[in-house]
Order: sequence, then C-alpha cells, then structure tokens
Amino acid sequence: MGPQYALTDWMALNRRFWVIAASIGAIVLAALGVLATRIPLTSEGFRTRVASALGERLGSEVSLGDLSLRLLPSIHVEGRDLAVHHRGRHDLPPLISVTRFTMSTSLVRMWNKDVQHVRLEGLTIQIPPGDGQDHERGEHRGIEEASKGEHHVSGKQVVIQTLEANDARIVILRREPAKAPRTWELHELKAQNLGANTPMSFQAMLTNAVPPGRIETDGSFGPWHRDEPGHTPVFGRFVFNDADLSVFKGIAGTLSAHGTYGGTLERLKVSGETDTPAFVVKVGGHPVPLKTRYEAIVDATNGNTTLERIDARFLDTSLVAKGGVYEVEGVKGRKVLLDIDMPDARLEDIMRLAVPTSGPPMTGALTLKTAFEIPPGDVDVVDKLRLDGRFAIENGRFTNREVQGKINELSKRASGRKRPPDGRPSEKDGSAEKGGPPRDTLTPVTSDFAGRFRLRNGNLELPSLVFDVPGAVVDVNGHYALRRESLAFGGQLVMDAKVSEAMTGWKSVLLKVVDPLFRKDGKTVVPIKIQGTRHNPKFGINFGELF
Repeated sequence: MGPQYALTDWMALNRRFWVIAASIGAIVLAALGVLATRIPLTSEGFRTRVASALGERLGSEVSLGDLSLRLLPSIHVEGRDLAVHHRGRHDLPPLISVTRFTMSTSLVRMWNKDVQHVRLEGLTIQIPPGDGQDHERGEHRGIEEASKGEHHVSGKQVVIQTLEANDARIVILRREPAKAPRTWELHELKAQNLGANTPMSFQAMLTNAVPPGRIETDGSFGPWHRDEPGHTPVFGRFVFNDADLSVFKGIAGTLSAHGTYGGTLERLKVSGETDTPAFVVKVGGHPVPLKTRYEAIVDATNGNTTLERIDARFLDTSLVAKGGVYEVEGVKGRKVLLDIDMPDARLEDIMRLAVPTSGPPMTGALTLKTAFEIPPGDVDVVDKLRLDGRFAIENGRFTNREVQGKINELSKRASGRKRPPDGRPSEKDGSAEKGGPPRDTLTPVTSDFAGRFRLRNGNLELPSLVFDVPGAVVDVNGHYALRRESLAFGGQLVMDAKVSEAMTGWKSVLLKVVDPLFRKDGKTVVPIKIQGTRHNPKFGINFGELF
C-alpha cells in the first residue's frame, strides 16, 4: 500500500473516532441533562457562597439550612431556614427569616444576573428599633443614604423580576423590649424589580387588627438601608374597607378610608379621607354620616400617631382637630388626645349624637373649643371620655313645648309683661290683634348660653353657665349626669322687672313688700336652683341664699 492509502485510512479512522467521541459526548450530556432534571445538586460550598453573598448585600450575618439546585430545563433553587441577623446581633430576633424559598430562572437570564421568579414562605421581617435620634432628621437622612453612599452597591446587581410572599409579616420592634411590637400581617404580597440600588414596586393586602378591616396597598419600597433598616424608604397609597368601629366601646359604624403615605419604615406621613355613612355614639343611638380628612405621622418605633390636622363634618356641623394617639406607660391600650375647635356648628347635630330622643332637645348655633381625651381601658366611651373647654350657643330654642313654654314665661315675667286673667293679650305686652293668640305662642323666645364645662366619668360639670333670655340672665353652676339625665344646678336669676312685677293678681300686691330685698343696682337678683331630670326640670328659689 502506498503512502496515500495509509493516509486515507488514517483520516477515515480519525473521522470515525470523532464521530464516536461526539456520539458518546452527546449521550453523556443527555444523561447529565436527565440527571440534572431528576437529581438536585447540593454542595456545602454552594450554600456557603450563597449565604456569604446575601450577608454582604444586606450588611448582616446570614445562616441557611438546606439548599438544592436543578440546572435543566431551567435553573431551579430550593432552600429552607434562611435567617438574617442584623449586624450579627443574636440578642435580637432575625431581621429576616424565611421558612422555605424557591427561585427559578433561565441560564441566559442568570448569566445576565436576572432572576425570573422567587417565592417565599413564612417570611418575617423584624425591623430593629432606631437609635432614638430626631425622627425628622433621621427620616430624611435615611431616604438619602439608602440611595447613595455606602448603601449604594457598586457593580452590576442581581435583579429579581417578580417575588411572591403570601402570609408574610412585618414587625417593628420597640426600644423597650418588654413592650409588644407593632405587627402587620400581609396575606398577599407581590413585588417587582427587586434590586440592591433601586426601589421595588409592590402590591399587598393585609388585615388591620384594631379596628378590624381589609387594607389594600401598592407603592414602592427601598432601596434597602443596610445600617438602619428602619430608614428604608417606602411610599404608596392605600384603601381601607369595612373597618368595624364597634370594637371601641360606645361607638359603632363601618368606616372606609383611602389615602397616601410616605417616609421610612420607622416613620410614615399619612394623608387620607374617611367615610362612615352611619356613625353612632351608642348613648345617643342615632346614626349620622361622618366624613373626615386628616394628615398624620405614624411612629412605628412606639406606635404613636400624631394627628397634625383633622377636618371632620357630620350633618351641618364641621370641626377641626389636632392631637394624637399615644401609648401609656404600664397600661394596655392607648389614649387619644385632641384639641377640638368647632367654630360653626349646630347644637341639634351634637344633641343627635349624644341624646337618645327622636328629636334634638334643643337647637341653635354652637361654637366650642375643648380639650378631648379618651384614656385607655375596656370601658364605654361615654364613661371614660374627658372634656375641658368653653362653648357658646346663640338663638337656642328648646324643642320640648313644656320647657320652651317655661322659658317664654320666664322672659315675659322677667321683663315685667303681664297678661290679664282671661288670657287675652294686654296692651303692655304688644301682642297680636284682639282675639288672636299671644305673641309668645307664635314666636318662641330664643336663648343664649355661654360657659365652661368639664366632663369626667359620665358627669358633665358646668362651673360657669350663663343663660340669657330677653329680660333675664341666669348665672348658674352645677352638673348633669349623662346616663341618668339628672340636673343639679344653683345660682342666680337677674331680672329687669321687680319681683312683684313678675307676678299677677294678689301675689303681685303681697310681693311689693319684698321687692327691696331682691333689688341690687337697679336689677332683681333671685337665688335659684334647678333640679330634676332633662325631661322634667324643676326651677325654684334657693331660700337658703336669701339671708
């Protein structure tokens, strides 16, 4: 055989060898592919590298339980018992803990550091308390530092396209370890575009504890603040539906609200509106439509809420308030403190809330300023509500005909106007034409009230109450029991007319003798007392004050 034949044979053999080798390689790769789809790959080194990378990104110590990997047909990672301890502090609960997680993506996406989907089960995020610095300064500093400086991670970062974490929890730990943390239960949580240096968008649904109701929210979260997780920025909007107010003793109604929030995890500014179509104070029992607009600051480190402004309106009455909801040392629950200003209110609207009658006992224009406090405790609102303020009523009229009749009679007698025994109008009182009814029955006398008040333990104290009708001024002090509706007042009646001029017939003649006893500075001053109930008040002279 010539050399050319030997060379030809060698080339043919070589081709056969590579064909065989390629076939064997293909078979091996196919087998490995089948194994990769069937058998998870586990490695202590792989688990350690993943934990180390997470710890570096979060500035924390990370521990990880089981971890497995499948390569084909796509990358699939499963892990368990993930725990992240902020700054390695094991004296605090883990910053992040996950019972089980899965990750899936393609080889091409992974090459570009792009993760398609992550699912977390048993996610709990527990934010440690801040350092107690000024909140306003800390809030702005946190937002700025989370977006630049040492909190900005250099280089191309892994981005998670979508994340799901149902039944997750966010817990804000307190500076005082003995106090219960603030917890939000997130039944549904979805997030998009999770990266180290950019905010992620999210949607969540959670149930508020008190008052109970469903909250739906969406917004942006991050970038993550590694040194102070509580300074991580968050912005969004919310809708709060079907909140049952009857969990607060003494009131009832179903509240809905919507609004926006922004700031950091530790401190959020919230602006919103509420609507309660049938708000009820149970002692009154009458539903009224209540709408409010508010601006508030929520301090998640202690759960306190500062109400910068509340504008509320029900029926024809409006009010402005500011204050807050604060925790009380050593007491379960929170207290509500407000400063309320009602420059343009209607007395009948307030009465409808507080008095259990078919109609308001009194009508008129009302102005009021008061400090408002509801202490914590499992007690009816009426029994624990505290008020301390001033009020004025203009053109007040009683709707009870008997009570208003007594007011009309008081004004008539105090002015010295009299009516003949037969009931016809006299010339002196200037009533209607002959044969017509007296003017007093056609035009009820209006009354003006002004004074101070204090409400404690369901008892309304009036240390100063001035009641003004044409011809007379009543200046009294005393108290009114809200539940028993009982009256106990004492003071004085100041009249234009003399005592004898306020009476008719033989009583008028007899009383001329005592006129000087009651006259002071051209006025008649009579010590009086008011007792009985709201339905049946009894007026009388306090003879003990005469001498």
